[in-house]
Amino acid sequence: MYKPEILTNVRVVLSHTTHPGNIGAAARAMKTMGLESLYLVNPSHFPDPQADTMSCGAEDVLRKAAVCGSIDEALQGTVFVAAMTARLRDISHEVLTPREAMPLLAQHAARDRVALLFGTEMAGLTNEEMGKSHVLVRIPANPQYSSLNLAAAVQVACYELSVAMQYAGLSLRQVEVEPARHEEVERLFVHLEQVLRQIGFFNSKHPNKLMQKLRRLYARARLEQEEINILRGILSATTWYNAQLKKDESEKEEERRGKGEG
Repeated sequence: MYKPEILTNVRVVLSHTTHPGNIGAAARAMKTMGLESLYLVNPSHFPDPQADTMSCGAEDVLRKAAVCGSIDEALQGTVFVAAMTARLRDISHEVLTPREAMPLLAQHAARDRVALLFGTEMAGLTNEEMGKSHVLVRIPANPQYSSLNLAAAVQVACYELSVAMQYAGLSLRQVEVEPARHEEVERLFVHLEQVLRQIGFFNSKHPNKLMQKLRRLYARARLEQEEINILRGILSATTWYNAQLKKDESEKEEERRGKGEG
């Protein structure tokens, strides 16, 4: 059965929006589908009278909107992120249609906070922003003219979420495991990169590309909190073992020098 309160766990995140009218139109699109949690990452102009005008009665959504200084701040506390993209890129992230992705979003929203992530009007999401998602969502459109207005894309995604909850026979059974929250996943990647640097794993001039691939790998895994703890435990043990090896090598070197002096 459709549960409107689940919608309070769904936040719409607009990253670096340039036109305030699009923010207002997006708020209108959200409210028509029962969504009210809007997060804005470094918008060019907000608040703005044009946003109010284009919201057409959804000013309450705008007034409650959270303005964030970074994508990580906007995604804090979420356990599942679906990033909307209009372009197919050289990526290994799972790419779904809205109809395929929204039931996944709804299932996680039955228990925890989730996010729909949208990029700028002209360029969309950056590779770094997409790397913080679990799935990419692409709206099927005319391949000769696939350009969708930001608010229109928000409307399609929110509508499909409503369809998933109301009409698709979706079981809103809560996820039985505890999914890892965004900030815990980010701490894992910081820890992972530190350890890989310590053990000399990065042998190329482009470690960021490798980290992007690792992000995609773990995104497909849909990490649980317990798995995060296990992985970070392994990383800590690796750091300790690497330090012991260096200590042993140093002691052996000093011993050799001592024997040479004798």
